[in-house]
Amino acid sequence: MDLRTFLMQSPDLPDVACADEFASGWTGQRLAKGAYLTRQEFPETGEFILLNGCLASSICDQDGKEICVGFYVGPCVVTPNIARTRDGLSLVSIVAMSDSVLARIDSDELTNRMILAEPVRNWANGILREALSRKVDREWCLAALGGAERLAWFRQTYPGYEDIFPHTLIASYLGVTPVTMSRLRTSDKSR
Repeated sequence: MDLRTFLMQSPDLPDVACADEFASGWTGQRLAKGAYLTRQEFPETGEFILLNGCLASSICDQDGKEICVGFYVGPCVVTPNIARTRDGLSLVSIVAMSDSVLARIDSDELTNRMILAEPVRNWANGILREALSRKVDREWCLAALGGAERLAWFRQTYPGYEDIFPHTLIASYLGVTPVTMSRLRTSDKSR
């Protein structure tokens, strides 16, 4: 999908001229499978729209254990910069799970556009609300549900993602071991 078409899907961007003006501030970026969009603890100032492809977001703890915290299947907006950085440094690593096409704008440039144009401000605020809602839903899932229920929640929330992403990443995202994930999947198939 191209950026203009993606932006035109939003009810917050009322007309072609508004979408075209907004799209003019973004630049294209390609990532090969396995390449990093961002790396944890590295400087990061970008806002991204994934137009085509798949990305996975992860956090590495002090012991080097990597934990998946997000999935993206284009076309979609990658979690806004304000929710994935602190003091200009990335809190997460984001890797391309397939060859991917993105659009990028500097976070400060997006902020300036939000100040100047109410439709852009409404669009960006809506994106941030959606990202925060997804994070709260996942936190609820991890806190309130057992393994089988987590897998059911994942399947309902992210239909088809089991066919796209490695099951080890999904297990990490759901806070279960890969062995538990395999057992849950096997148990579910036998029903």
